[in-house]
Amino acid sequence: QVQLVESGGGLVQAGGSLRLSCAASGRALSYYAMGWFRQAPGKAREAVAAISRSGGSTYYANSVKGRFTISRDNAKNTVYLQMNSLKPEDTAVYYCAADFLGGSLETRAETYDYWGQGTQVTVSS
Repeated sequence: QVQLVESGGGLVQAGGSLRLSCAASGRALSYYAMGWFRQAPGKAREAVAAISRSGGSTYYANSVKGRFTISRDNAKNTVYLQMNSLKPEDTAVYYCAADFLGGSLETRAETYDYWGQGTQVTVSS
């Protein structure tokens, strides 16, 4: 089992940057493929980025490709989401999620076994 805690959200102007962190405790993070999801009011939760257990493979949604970067430090049990050139449409609650022994980069929320509580990102125009 793993517990996930996100941090780093906040209010930023369009064009600005934020770095989200997801700290894991319990079972070592290296057992999990990881994903970042977001959910805006009235919208479905969507996959933003995912990273393999080793960090060697990544996935990005088209809407964030070239602006967001997912990374992980298994020694620190932490996953990051660097968000640059933020847009108002990036406003959402961002969640990290863990897929135990995940062997592929999944974008379906139901694939993930554990979730953090979320952190709010608000981008003003």
